[in-house]
Amino acid sequence: MINKGFYCLLACLFSLLFSFSQTKKDSTSIDIEESPIIANETLIKTEIDPLRPAKAAFYSAVLPGLGQAYNKKYWKIPIVWGAIGAGIYFYVRNDNQFNRYRDAYKSRLAGFKDDEFFNVISDDGLVRAQEQFRRNKEMSLLITFGLYALNIIDANIDAHLLQFNVDENLSLSPHYQYNQLENTSDLGLTLNFKF
Repeated sequence: MINKGFYCLLACLFSLLFSFSQTKKDSTSIDIEESPIIANETLIKTEIDPLRPAKAAFYSAVLPGLGQAYNKKYWKIPIVWGAIGAGIYFYVRNDNQFNRYRDAYKSRLAGFKDDEFFNVISDDGLVRAQEQFRRNKEMSLLITFGLYALNIIDANIDAHLLQFNVDENLSLSPHYQYNQLENTSDLGLTLNFKF
């Protein structure tokens, strides 16, 4: 009785013998290297600057819109200036209205009867108007600071996303292929990750 290990060893030796016999080259064959040929000109490698988001945020903090210019998103600069400018405009407008009603109320308390609202608004109306414009002024200031912070956050996030790799070597794409052997179609997703 010959054991199974002997038969396996014999089969391995025969396959090794036949594999060496396959190395003989034909005179008509063309020798092609198996490694892929990649031109160095087609590979564009950009270095990731870890301080780029911090620089963009700092520039936007110094001057709103400067971080967007640093990220080369010039179309965002008028939006940033318009948003912060609108907040400042409403703050100044509400502050002026508050001062008008406060000055009229102070003059009435001093006994003067020549303010601009004398026969139009009562003393209680002047107090309510002051409270309303103070609230509007504080809300405008809060919204302006929020828009200023949003400007900084936008510059920071945009700088992060500019360094995100969206190369063809990293891709997820739908896959459709017709299988001729089985006369069916295959549908799926292809994930490419090349180094």
